[in-house]
Amino acid sequence: MKLSHTFLFVHDQDAALKFYRDVIGLDVRSDESVEDYRWLTVGPAGQPDVEIGLSRIGPPVPPTDHEALHALLAKGSLHGVIFVVDDVDAKFEQVRAAGAEVMQEPVDQFYGVRDCAFRDPSGNMIRFSTPRSVQP
Repeated sequence: MKLSHTFLFVHDQDAALKFYRDVIGLDVRSDESVEDYRWLTVGPAGQPDVEIGLSRIGPPVPPTDHEALHALLAKGSLHGVIFVVDDVDAKFEQVRAAGAEVMQEPVDQFYGVRDCAFRDPSGNMIRFSTPRSVQP
């Protein structure tokens, strides 16, 4: 068994695409529209079989849940993603220089990584980590 897709809710798919493609450096895997539904996925170049869907809140989520999900997304209360990188400090500087909202500067964690955190344009937490054993 292998993971193929995971999804993040976003307020604006165009803003999310610019962030994940142009700031984070992910590849666009799919960008297709049917009527008012857009299937937009990105992923790391080194993992061509993994796609992160950047989804607006809408179908297939029941309409009765839309308001609650919008509120949670606006507060940054939904889950994000964590990327492993070779040099977390260099990635931090690159993403910060692009204007991303910093949540946490690089720090050594007790569980064996050095990591940092940002918010994407919709408020999702995006973390970058490097195992401390390979940190320069």
